[in-house]
This record gives sequence, C-alpha cells and structure tokens, in this order.
Amino acid sequence: MPSSTSPSDLFRHGLELLAHGDTEGWTALFAEDAVAEFPFAPDGYPRRLDGRAALAAYLRGLGEHLAYDAFPHVEIHETREPGTIVVEMRAEGRVLATGGPFAMAYVVVVTVADGLIVRYRDYWNPLAVPASLTAAVHG
Repeated sequence: MPSSTSPSDLFRHGLELLAHGDTEGWTALFAEDAVAEFPFAPDGYPRRLDGRAALAAYLRGLGEHLAYDAFPHVEIHETREPGTIVVEMRAEGRVLATGGPFAMAYVVVVTVADGLIVRYRDYWNPLAVPASLTAAVHG
C-alpha cells in the first residue's frame, strides 16, 4: 500500500488480509522495528513483541490453532495524535483443532508512520479465549 494511505485504510486492509488467512501480508504492514503489545495477555502468552520478525513468528504459531473468518464489527476512532487510531472490533473464526467457533472482541490502539504500523497495542480479553484454543496452544 502507498505510504499516503490513512491509518484507517491500512488497518482495514490488514483485516481483509487476516480474514483471507494472509498473515504474511498482515505482517508486511508493520515496520521492521514495530512493537506489538498485549497488556492483558495471561501467563504463557507474550505481552510484548519487538520487531516484525517476532510478530511473524507469533502469528505463525497462532495460525496453527486459529483461523479468522470475518471481522463483522469494526469501528475506527481517529485521535488527535497524528497517525494514531483506536479500533473497536469483533473477530469471528474457527479453532482449527476442533472446528469449533471462535469469537473475540478487541480494542486496539494503532500508530502508523510512513505507511507502516509502528506500534500496535491490543487489549484483547483473555477470559474470552475458548478452552479448546487454550488446550491446543498449551497442550
């Protein structure tokens, strides 16, 4: 995507990539030195990933257990901070080990610079992780 793409457009494009299983494409939207943070991550999950390579490795592992199918609710809030958006969204997908449904609500703070995501803070709810996914990831 061109560097003139707005943070909202870049993020929506990223969700389309994830819904089509393209985690490499999603990862390519991040700067080489991007930071991804997961402040509410429980034990056993990373709270911070430094760099695109670390994010790619994390997503490869997650992709072995979970497939996103759709993001039926996405509400993007522009902020006064240049390049920063706040996103409220809902993801739906499948737990690959069981074929069972997966649904999660997220609040994400995304900062974009030079057309790439440089900071991604994902406030996902660990209490909403299906037991079947937890067993697959930690079993």
